[in-house]
Amino acid sequence: MTGKATSEASVSSPEETEPEPAKVPTTEASGEVAASESTGQEQAPEPQKPGSQALDHVAPEASATPATTKPEPPSEDVPSAPLQLTLEDVSHSSLTVSWEPPEKLGKLGLQGYVLELCREGASEWVPVNPRPVMVTQQTVRNLALGDKFFLRVTAVSSAGAGPAAVLDHPVHIQEIIEAPKIRVPRHLRQTYIRQVGESVNLQIPFQGKPKPQASWTHNGHALDSQRVNVRTGDQDSILFIRSAQRSDSGRYELTVHLEGLEAKANIDILVIEKPGPPSSIRLLDVWGCNAALEWTPPQDTGNTELLGYTVQKADKKTGQWFTVLERYHPTTCTISDLIIGNSYSFRVFSENLCGLSDQATTTKELAHIQKADITAKPKGFIERDFSEAPSFTQPLADHTSTPGYSTQLFCSVRASPKPKIIWMKNKMDIQGDPKYRAVSEQGVCTLEIRKPSPFDSGVYTCKAINVLGEASVDCRLEVKVLKDLVEVQGCVNKENVREDP
Repeated sequence: MTGKATSEASVSSPEETEPEPAKVPTTEASGEVAASESTGQEQAPEPQKPGSQALDHVAPEASATPATTKPEPPSEDVPSAPLQLTLEDVSHSSLTVSWEPPEKLGKLGLQGYVLELCREGASEWVPVNPRPVMVTQQTVRNLALGDKFFLRVTAVSSAGAGPAAVLDHPVHIQEIIEAPKIRVPRHLRQTYIRQVGESVNLQIPFQGKPKPQASWTHNGHALDSQRVNVRTGDQDSILFIRSAQRSDSGRYELTVHLEGLEAKANIDILVIEKPGPPSSIRLLDVWGCNAALEWTPPQDTGNTELLGYTVQKADKKTGQWFTVLERYHPTTCTISDLIIGNSYSFRVFSENLCGLSDQATTTKELAHIQKADITAKPKGFIERDFSEAPSFTQPLADHTSTPGYSTQLFCSVRASPKPKIIWMKNKMDIQGDPKYRAVSEQGVCTLEIRKPSPFDSGVYTCKAINVLGEASVDCRLEVKVLKDLVEVQGCVNKENVREDP
């Protein structure tokens, strides 16, 4: 016994009769069974009425005497009926059945199974496979759409065929129904906004098999065929409006029907245009360099919400308009920084997604900015005294230097008026000595000692003096001779003498 497969064969009848041409299965290269037109070459068992529980095989014609009649094989030699005949799958052109081996295989062993089918309303059973096959699952392909078949299967041994297992109900070959489904594009899952005069072109894909029927409604009512065009194909439905008007706004519902199943999708369309200007505007008050305005919202907002108002001003002299406020939501405002002596007009635009209103509402009266008698009263100015005695904010730091390398000493002083800086070495004034260079800039005092020697070591003092006092700071400078450097130089000289020939 083998596992489930898709290879089939048919059982030949010993009777040499030529049946009428009928559609019978044939074996394909893949091992599955395909339906074809029978030519009468294959012999099949005599058909049995659909729904019977036993397979009546064709026997040789009976002779005039009972002695020539072929006896039926003993029940112990033939196998019993296969078990659990089940329809596994059915499509628009094929079917698949499976079964389990019989309880009794017969004394002579099992040679295979024969699958037969009979069209509804007919009496002839047609074998699917020409000879028994050792499989427990078969697939029959290339069946005609709309046919109904009864199925039965028998187990065959060398002694003959056993009783048949018959499928309880006929198999209907029909097109597979795929439930309808609508795929709304992402940009249409929110309100679809168009301006008046623009075209609306909605392409909504859908799925379904066989081809479903699609229908549209606008706010629950049928579409106006004079304004809206609809074209439905196999996979999508297109709604087209050549020139949209505000009356086209609303909810459009697409419904796809398929044999009792349906899918719906809603698309909200909003057709907008520019708003009207504010209904009225009034100059409330003028004071100083300020003016207060108030206006009322427009009667027509353009079929959408307002984004705000744009307020502009123009002086009487130039007549040029300048924007003061943009997308301003309240209906009252105060305009400041107006020029004294000028007279101003004001106007207000409404704004929505389409832009500013074509017209603006302008104030009928001018706002005159009067010149006020203003007398300046300067406050008394108290001059601050910044005089300060010298004080060092950064003192001198002790320093160690090497002979022959210039070094610098730094400190910083704060004083007002500017102090006089005196540098000393070991309490002796060193100003005028060319070996030293003193610089004082922005309160930073610097003393540069050019190529110092050990003789230049000592205590250095920086003294700052002005009319308010004086201050001084000290540091110690050491100029050290590197003895190791002298020893290294001596070794180098000895090596040079040795190498001299």
